Amino acid sequence: MAQVYDRVALIGLGLIASSMAHAMRRDGLAGQIVGYAKSAETRQTAREIGLCDHVAESAAEAADGADLIVLCVPVGAMGAVAAEIAPVLKPGATVSDVGSVKRTVIEAVGPYIPDGVHFIPAHPLAGTEHSGPRAGFAELFDNRYTIIVPVQGSDTDAVARLSALWQGMGALVEEMDPEHHDLVLAVTSHTPHLIAYTMVGVADDLRRVTDSEVIKYSAAGFRDFTRIAASDPVMWRDVFLNNKEATLEILGRFTEELFALQRAIRQGDGDHLHDYFTRTRAIRRGIIEAGQDTDAPDFGRGKARKE
Repeated sequence: MAQVYDRVALIGLGLIASSMAHAMRRDGLAGQIVGYAKSAETRQTAREIGLCDHVAESAAEAADGADLIVLCVPVGAMGAVAAEIAPVLKPGATVSDVGSVKRTVIEAVGPYIPDGVHFIPAHPLAGTEHSGPRAGFAELFDNRYTIIVPVQGSDTDAVARLSALWQGMGALVEEMDPEHHDLVLAVTSHTPHLIAYTMVGVADDLRRVTDSEVIKYSAAGFRDFTRIAASDPVMWRDVFLNNKEATLEILGRFTEELFALQRAIRQGDGDHLHDYFTRTRAIRRGIIEAGQDTDAPDFGRGKARKE
């Protein structure tokens, strides 16, 4: 794969940014990779492992002269970072992000983007419960979707170039408008995470079940809840605060479904339960057939690092 950008700046050096660095280097997609993280400890770790060609001491230093700047910070911090880097953005550069919410990111970042600079939000639907610069690996995006969310007036050539980068990193690329993206993610990611956090919290509250029993007897269901609930708390706090409407809409729908299942269990309505579980099982089969997971007994996660 040919080089797509001469100089790429990664602002924030967690799982996604570090995986991007590895994937770009694997496929020769960037001439130079510059990184910056707010934490001095994270910057030092990035230097120790050789994650980037250069680790800057500020977001502005990293962005100065870059052809692509990717904001890989929590959603709530993106506006402040955009304000800092705005004065050094060169004409023709592209600013993108990897946030799990799009409408509020566009509202926070958009006003700081100078004329002549392209702003093209994006969201790779890939990840693990691990975080930090050591967590990344080049294969994270292979056969996983990245949603590109062009804003009004986005330059088609700049969008195509960003798409080429993500495809070069192994992703399947699709475009979507911001409101629909946020609704889709509320269904597929945000609400499931909220439910996982809640279920783990419920187990912690059930004092009749001791901590040691919860740990020792965790069958696959609860074990997978705890895997999801181990995700970065700052990132998920910002996701819920910035995708309120869609998350609350899907949470309301979830509550209705839960009440219906409660009623079926209380009334001994086996037909309703069987029909419901049959329908939901078909969705799982569809995910496997689409190549977005494996039907291996351990979900293929026993040896692989990918989600």
